[in-house]
Amino acid sequence: MTAVEHPARHGTDGPARPPARVPFPVVDEVSRHCQQEEEPETVHIEVHLPGRLDPGRLRTAFAGALHRHPRILMREAPGAWYRRRYEWELTADADVDAVTFRPYGPHALRDARSRALAEAPPLSAAPPIRMEVVGAPEGDTHGVGDHGTVLLLTVNHTALDGPACLRILATTAELYGGRDNSPAAPPVRPAGPVAGPLDTAAPSPWSPPARVARGAPAPSPAAGNGLLVTDLDVPHRPKGSPYTVNDQLMVATALTIAHWNREHGARPRPLRITMPVDDRTRGADMPIGNGTRLVEVPFPPEELDPARLGGLLRRTAERTRALKALPRPQLGHGAALLTAPVVPVAWRATFTRGLRRAVAPWTSTTLLSNIGRIPYPLDFGEGAGSAHAVWFSAPARMPRGLTVTTASTAGRLHVALRWSRSLLGDEDGARLRDLFAHQLRATSEAGASGEVAP
Repeated sequence: MTAVEHPARHGTDGPARPPARVPFPVVDEVSRHCQQEEEPETVHIEVHLPGRLDPGRLRTAFAGALHRHPRILMREAPGAWYRRRYEWELTADADVDAVTFRPYGPHALRDARSRALAEAPPLSAAPPIRMEVVGAPEGDTHGVGDHGTVLLLTVNHTALDGPACLRILATTAELYGGRDNSPAAPPVRPAGPVAGPLDTAAPSPWSPPARVARGAPAPSPAAGNGLLVTDLDVPHRPKGSPYTVNDQLMVATALTIAHWNREHGARPRPLRITMPVDDRTRGADMPIGNGTRLVEVPFPPEELDPARLGGLLRRTAERTRALKALPRPQLGHGAALLTAPVVPVAWRATFTRGLRRAVAPWTSTTLLSNIGRIPYPLDFGEGAGSAHAVWFSAPARMPRGLTVTTASTAGRLHVALRWSRSLLGDEDGARLRDLFAHQLRATSEAGASGEVAP
């Protein structure tokens, strides 16, 4: 889906004609079926800049970026209940002003984060993305001090994912600052054996995995998601190691949940961690939408022993390499059948929601989304500067109830823990952060000590 046809306007462009329509891809349709107001499927992206931005220039640059990536200028087309598909209606311009400026204050960033978790941009207005700019505009020195500016973007995950939104933001930076924001070359994964079948020690996919043990959730009627962001050292990985930083993050996540569950008296069970894999290019021609495919990395309970960290890192590297090499649709083969347009989409929606509830016990334990090193400078030019911190967070609806999202910028690892408030409370989030930081340091020490042989 690379070419789009904009609706012509009255006048020299000829008579107006209806906007082009594109059927929802499989991922978009499944997400649309399962929407719920209590825990919206939003992606939160938070970009910290050292300087300030001019409101008019930023709005112009953002509008220009939308037109350079016209697949984001879309809204859900209305239709009768008996229609066979949902459709995106591609528009020539934005329906709404997606950029809002908020003055810096003691709770401005906290409140913006809360809105990003609780308020999904509606699919009925293009684009399904919102940007809040927290900080004084350029030329205003009142009350800002050294805080700089934060761009906080909220994405409706039914329409697109975090990497696609980041591509649009990189184009915005280029148009605003006039500087090259081309992506850096992706890091090279260390050489290893040709990926083969998964090892026989992996638990059966038919066995229900462990759940994150319940903590001290927020009292009713509190709902939605909670969020905690933190800044850590990028874990040390000796040159030539058979594993990647992503494997270290995967191991740290598994050990964190295993430790948390032991603390809360949960019976040991296999863990399964969902890992998004994104094979798209990061250039200006990057496809915009939901472009990641999901794989599940298994961990038998007997493997989750911090005293045998070297072996766990090696086996995790083998598993992730094999899983990434497997050709697989984004949501698996069953999702394509589930969304086949043979009956009205409203009937499929009812069936999909019922199926989601039925298979909840087999849903993976948690999701680790590692964006990796941010490939773009995100350089907004003189006065605003380049991003020195970028956080993402993925939705954390039950039954998982917890997601871990990581990205690295300027030599630092930016970690976001997001959880369902029906499962965990704020103090639980702080405890999980501390456990994750400890386990991640342990993976660095294992490599530095030579425990993991190349």
